[in-house]
Amino acid sequence: MSEKTTQASQLESALWNAADVLRGKMDASEYKNYLLGLIFYRFLSEKTLTTFSDWAGETENVTRKYAQYMDPQFELEGVSVQPSLVEYLQNTLGYLIQPQALYTTLIGKIQAHTFALDDLSQALHDLEQSTQNLSSAQDFSGLFADVDLSSNKLGSSLQQRNQTISDTMLALNAIDLIHHQGDVLGDAYEYLIAQFASDSGKKAGEFYTPRQVSDIIAQIVTYQRNAGDKQVRTIYDPAVGSGSLLLNVGQHVQDPNLVSYHGQELNTTTYNLARMNLMLHG
Repeated sequence: MSEKTTQASQLESALWNAADVLRGKMDASEYKNYLLGLIFYRFLSEKTLTTFSDWAGETENVTRKYAQYMDPQFELEGVSVQPSLVEYLQNTLGYLIQPQALYTTLIGKIQAHTFALDDLSQALHDLEQSTQNLSSAQDFSGLFADVDLSSNKLGSSLQQRNQTISDTMLALNAIDLIHHQGDVLGDAYEYLIAQFASDSGKKAGEFYTPRQVSDIIAQIVTYQRNAGDKQVRTIYDPAVGSGSLLLNVGQHVQDPNLVSYHGQELNTTTYNLARMNLMLHG
């Protein structure tokens, strides 16, 4: 078994086990929204720190350094660096996560027993607001609408709901999402979608095309059009679901970077899942 395959298997298993906190409280068609949403938010948060590290040349205590650089009062050679950093992050990532809203910061609050659901709710809201007036605004609009932190299925009281989300975030925090080869995280996300589809039974058809069916369709679509000047450049799915079929077609061509993906989806929850899946795959 290759190193990448081993990494993928370990990550998939760890992520699936993280759902244990939510199992029993609701069925898979519902708790997938929380787990996948939190995984994606952590991914965006970690990507923020990685991008900052590359920009600033800081490799140690990156979270603390990020907070320092984002302080309007912090200066280098007499000039505040915050405006330049904010502009760079928004232009590079298409969004901005403030230091107090980083996943690692929220975890620190959970561990210090000072975390409130409003902290996460505000973080998700601020992320979406940070994309206003950017070309990425449509990509993030309403993206986390299905992460319903007020749902009684998380707990009958505010304290119980807070504990459920805290435990889920801690379980995800124990998993290394960053140090993996290639598209391992993206593949793991696809694995979770497939697992949720399996657990959801008849509801799965709303958001997931079985891998075997997806492979056949991808091979048909790319037949004699998978390389060179004849390579498929545009893919459209009129019932996009989670976006897995689009991504699978992209994996059957020589240069996936040349492919532009298009789709439409009636179900808002599924549409949000597709956007996360496609963005996570780059």
